[in-house]
Amino acid sequence: MRAKITYLVTAAVLVFYFVLVGSRGVMLIQTGTLLTVTFGVAVLILPVIGLWFLWKNTQFVRRANVLAAELEAEGGLPVDELKRTPSGRIDRDSADEVFARRKAEAEAAPDDWRSWFRLAVAYHDARDTPRARKAMQRAIALHDGRPVQV
Repeated sequence: MRAKITYLVTAAVLVFYFVLVGSRGVMLIQTGTLLTVTFGVAVLILPVIGLWFLWKNTQFVRRANVLAAELEAEGGLPVDELKRTPSGRIDRDSADEVFARRKAEAEAAPDDWRSWFRLAVAYHDARDTPRARKAMQRAIALHDGRPVQV
């Protein structure tokens, strides 16, 4: 729940920032000179890109949460079996061991979204965020019945 609140607060701050930047872009355009209109248009592009990025990330998180809820209802969520250091960080060797099992599971069942979901969690635990995101995107596509991009 704490992560959800943090995400919502961050999103609200970003939207406020985008509105603020957008209003400055409109002010620059209203000035009417070639230079300020050019800068105003450039400034307006930034909030549009930011809002698109925020929307895509929100959709990704929502879809991943749907998969997690479905997997939890089936009793298939990965169990946290990772060893941790005294400070609470995940032990790298433990994460690598779990990752190897999850990767083998995904390779054995490449069309099963559940195995890709668990692989995404293993990538995340191994601190490989880009690959975790790609594995989760594949799990979402397989779950939704969309073609998977390799």
